[in-house]
Amino acid sequence: MQLLSVNVGVERTIKNGKKTETSGIFKIPTSDPVQINRLGLAHDVIIDTKHHGGVDQAVYVFGQPDYEWWSAQLGVALEAGIFGENLTISDLESATMRIGDRLHIGSDVILEVTSPRIPCATLAARMGDPQFVKRFKEAERPGVYCRVISEGKVSAGDSVTLKPYPRPQQTITVLEFFRIAYQREISGEQMRRLLAAPIDIRSRTAYEQMLTDA
Repeated sequence: MQLLSVNVGVERTIKNGKKTETSGIFKIPTSDPVQINRLGLAHDVIIDTKHHGGVDQAVYVFGQPDYEWWSAQLGVALEAGIFGENLTISDLESATMRIGDRLHIGSDVILEVTSPRIPCATLAARMGDPQFVKRFKEAERPGVYCRVISEGKVSAGDSVTLKPYPRPQQTITVLEFFRIAYQREISGEQMRRLLAAPIDIRSRTAYEQMLTDA
């Protein structure tokens, strides 16, 4: 696999329904090397820090096969970064990945998959389609959030190697996680499987509370 594009967020205004607000969803491709630290890409703008960013959602990754699928669905060519991803990678289909899988990028950077992206109204506004959150859910091509295991610089053109989670039976696929996130009720068995996986801390806290309340 190859890193096709490195995309850094900039602050812009966006009309979200009747509101006009600022957002960092606009990710601009750069040809320069970019440092990836524990909290993500250097100079990447994140406005809504309550729901985005942090060590377990430091980097958002989207794959070229999913881009090609969306381009066919929408009938337009889509530029890298339009989904708000930091890294666009060839031959990567997020739904087939597992929580805990690692991406080795270039000579230094290692990312670990923590969760799928659950879309919000800001993505719909970015795409200019009020129904896009529903379409994104139905497409089941969510991309993946990652934590940073090893810091370093990345550039478009770097090689990318996928290292599967060494105990696949102890984790879940990104697609299963994505589907569970939309269920009205989660079974005790599903919650236990989620808690056994190396998911992001915000999801873990929510699932632990649900398990306590069950």
